[in-house]
Amino acid sequence: MTTKIELRRMTFYAYHGVAPQETRVGNTFIVDLILTAPLENAVWSDDLSNTINYATVYETVKAEMAIPSRLLEHAAGRILKALKERFPQITEVELVLSKLNPPFGGDIHSASIILKESFLSV
Repeated sequence: MTTKIELRRMTFYAYHGVAPQETRVGNTFIVDLILTAPLENAVWSDDLSNTINYATVYETVKAEMAIPSRLLEHAAGRILKALKERFPQITEVELVLSKLNPPFGGDIHSASIILKESFLSV
């Protein structure tokens, strides 16, 4: 059985960016996350200790988003690393980090980075 947890449209105001204005004014960012882990026991036990606590995942993402980065890639990589350290049972992470209305001088909804990483089972 494959078990995936999805947290969609986690929205944060943060100070990621290369331009000086981005680090002063900030912007809105959206994180979409899919975690894969062997959580079959939770399916049958109805016990929180057999799964990954969604609220703790959110707090982990929130803590990393609060640390300014110049690059979306760097912020996304930190989130991925923090999640794997906090939840060693994760076997795969797909993370989309989007910056809304990036300052490109044109009409653009968002710019995004997508990271997908699989981890070997220990």
